Amino acid sequence: MSVAAKLHVGMSLAPTWLSGEAWRRADSDINRVFSSDYFVDLAQRAEAAHVDFVFRPDTLFLRTEGLETGGGFASMDPTMLLSAIARETSHVGLLSTVSTTFLPPYVVARQLQSLNWLSNGRAGWNIVTALEGHENFGLREMPSPQERYGRAAEFTQVVQQLWASFPNEALKLDRESGRFADSSLVRPVAHEGRHFSVKGPLNLPAHASRIPLVQAGASPEGRDFASSVADAVFASTPDMQAAIELRADLRRRAEGHGREPDGVKLMPGLSLYLADSGKEALELFSETHARANRARTLASVLDMTGLDLTDWPLTRVVTASDLPPPPERPRSRTHAGLLRRLIERETLSVAELLRRPEVMGSGHWQIVGTVEDAFKGIREWAAAGAIDGFVAVPGGSVASMRLVLERLLPKLADAGLFRTAYSGRTFAEHLAEGV
Repeated sequence: MSVAAKLHVGMSLAPTWLSGEAWRRADSDINRVFSSDYFVDLAQRAEAAHVDFVFRPDTLFLRTEGLETGGGFASMDPTMLLSAIARETSHVGLLSTVSTTFLPPYVVARQLQSLNWLSNGRAGWNIVTALEGHENFGLREMPSPQERYGRAAEFTQVVQQLWASFPNEALKLDRESGRFADSSLVRPVAHEGRHFSVKGPLNLPAHASRIPLVQAGASPEGRDFASSVADAVFASTPDMQAAIELRADLRRRAEGHGREPDGVKLMPGLSLYLADSGKEALELFSETHARANRARTLASVLDMTGLDLTDWPLTRVVTASDLPPPPERPRSRTHAGLLRRLIERETLSVAELLRRPEVMGSGHWQIVGTVEDAFKGIREWAAAGAIDGFVAVPGGSVASMRLVLERLLPKLADAGLFRTAYSGRTFAEHLAEGV
């Protein structure tokens, strides 16, 4: 990637800047976190910074063990929240997370196409297969990754067929002739597959602007699925080499599926703890994780690697030779792979390992420092061809989040790395810039 290329930037609507101890800060506004006004304000700030999209992750379960000290996975339904935001914004893309493991494709197709109409072409679908929540949908256990991705591929195919079953061109709305629609263009999908039987057509016409697809899996199955259908991949890449390797693999796989390699964009999550000085940023990061539950952290390492560090001194170095064979079914194979890769490539003490994003968070690329530090890091990754953009995941404080939107993104724009204004009004148009 040339250093002059424009990056694509998304903004997470999961309030990560309130995670850990940050929600206890006087300026957190935590009492409004379940109101639409809180997120409308955030989306408007993101739109003022000209981001491609705002994005709401989602889960369909509640992890109660973390609820005493933080919000955990408590959240509003993302598509309903984005519908409220649609009325108060005009350009920013609205990326909703919907699982293919638990819901029927007809409902999802209609839900997302409704958001596309309500936002005038700004809806997007973040396709996930889910890691937990099966007990809430009558399943005794989570399906295997192979099963989940097989279902996801068929699910996505059915949703796209449903969107095409009532095409926008069928709408005539001709008052003079009295012709509302050309019914000859509306056809059932008549899908009979391994996982779904869907007749169709959808009872809602497609909007003139298509709905972009984003995928978040980085396992072998996830990569293959993403490269076959996704416009962008939201991934955990804690270091530049991981991003370079993932981007190259996705582009190769896209060509194998008959797609242009530029058709799938790598947009890793970027965790940003920003302050006016490096010292303040480090203090912000430290304060945020001050009450991190060590037992839960050690349990996470055990789940992902099979390595039990419970009785290890904090100063002891963890090496690749300490790793047992990989667990058969870790909670997330992607994060397990990232953590094993970290231990194999770096020499870290137990204390250092437990502070790394692969352990403390979701394995995202992380920058703790000033706006200038973040700018230099992003420019370096872009120049190395590691990324097509990123999804901003601010941490630590409301001030950190605002530094991302009000200082970092304008600085990237001034350097020619990001847009200075929207050239289109739809999500698909934003992602098409630079192609």
